[in-house]
Amino acid sequence: MADELQVKAPAQDFDGFVTLLRQRRPTLPKRLKQVADHALAHLDDMAFGSTAQIAARAGVQASTLVRFAQALDYSGFSQLQEVFRARLRRQVVDHRERLAALRKADTAEGGAFALLEGFAHASEESLDRLRAGMAPSDLEAAVTLLAGAQTIVLVGARRMFPVVSYLAYAFGKLGIRAVLVDNLAGLGPEQAGIAGTGDVVLAVSYAPYAALTVEIAAAAHRRGVPVLALTDSALSPLAENCRHWLEIDEADYGAFRSLAATFAVAMTLAVATAERMRPSPDSER
Repeated sequence: MADELQVKAPAQDFDGFVTLLRQRRPTLPKRLKQVADHALAHLDDMAFGSTAQIAARAGVQASTLVRFAQALDYSGFSQLQEVFRARLRRQVVDHRERLAALRKADTAEGGAFALLEGFAHASEESLDRLRAGMAPSDLEAAVTLLAGAQTIVLVGARRMFPVVSYLAYAFGKLGIRAVLVDNLAGLGPEQAGIAGTGDVVLAVSYAPYAALTVEIAAAAHRRGVPVLALTDSALSPLAENCRHWLEIDEADYGAFRSLAATFAVAMTLAVATAERMRPSPDSER
């Protein structure tokens, strides 16, 4: 019958799930958005946790997980959870296959220099995307936020830790007060807890989002501390818990993603902030 409701087939893979979530997220109720943020920040938890455990960690009722799944056309939460499990299985296989392919290319097509060419090309593509996609007004707003901070608290984990470590070095050399959250002894939340409303938390995380970074940014945002995020998507949980964010789209070669654009933005933020904070010649008279 023409007036019958058409049952939509849910996304069967993780990329399809993310694409659909990106489309529908703006219309989701607050609690379902909360589940979406938790899902993207805790991929392993979503794959292996029980419904009760996931709901408790996300701060919602178990029935909310079912509603979230159904809002994305899944019959129930268990069907959605299988998408996260399949992602992990594919990730292990893909990583091994891609590494094997890189090794084959290394042997057959020029050795280590072929790898260098591949990584250099990915870096060039990342920088091209950055130049094409970064709005000057967004970058200026980020610099303005940092230049007005008493202290900049730097948060990044796993692959993004080198980025915030570099920023700590650069800010220190430029005379800008910054604190690096290194999470030593698991004290990351306490280290970041020093940030007050006159400070700025600069958080960096790309998918799969580091839970520690997301949680610290969210806690700071709730306290009214300005958060500046460097992340890879409007769907990132960081984008929901910040004053301002910059989207950076990195290319990859094989299973290995470039960081060229991220470091270019980090260097720009450090130097531009120092320039913005430098007294003008007129003020020194």
